[in-house]
Formats: sequence, C-alpha cells, structure tokens
Amino acid sequence: MFLFLLVAMVVVVTAVTLAVVGGGDREVLPEAAPEQLVDPLPATRPVGRADIEALRLPVAPRGYRMADVDEVLARLGAELAERDSRIAELESTLAGAQATAVARPDLFKNPGAEDQR
Repeated sequence: MFLFLLVAMVVVVTAVTLAVVGGGDREVLPEAAPEQLVDPLPATRPVGRADIEALRLPVAPRGYRMADVDEVLARLGAELAERDSRIAELESTLAGAQATAVARPDLFKNPGAEDQR
C-alpha cells in the first residue's frame, strides 16, 4: 500500500509539473509579453507634479522593472539639477542687483526731481 501511494504521488507531482512548465510541443502557460511604461514623462516640456502623479510604472513578477524605474529616476534627477542650476543663477543675479542698489542709494531717485525744487 505504501509503494502504491508513493508511485501515485510521483505521478501526480510529475503531471502538475509538466502542466505548469509545459511539456511537449504546446505550452499550457504561454510567455506573456512584459509590460511597457504606459505613461512616459513628456519629452517636449519640463516634468510637472501632475505628470508624476499620473505616472504608473509597469509591474514585473518580482516588483517593478528596474530599467523603467532607472529611466524615470534619471530623468527626474536631470530635471531637478537643471532647475537647481537655474534657481542658483537667478539668486546670484538678484544678489548682484541688490548689491548694486545698496551701493548706489540714489538709484531709484528721479534725477529731475532735485532740479524742480
């Protein structure tokens, strides 16, 4: 009786394995095409908050596809670096304008106002 149960168990395990893996010419579980990034970030304009909120990364069997995540993070990093550079440039321009205004207190006075007195 024990030998019969052991043989039956081996047959059942083998049948299930072949059904899942695909035995013979036809596959029971065909290969599925991997998901692709559905909502790519816009290439013609800067990324906005709405773009990030609408972004949906495709899911792979073990989480997210690393290539898609790396692509999105690289794009966001480049845009943030560009914005930081622009902010620094504008701040230095503003600091220069403020320094000029402090050095010349008559900068905002009307030159013709003193002549009229």
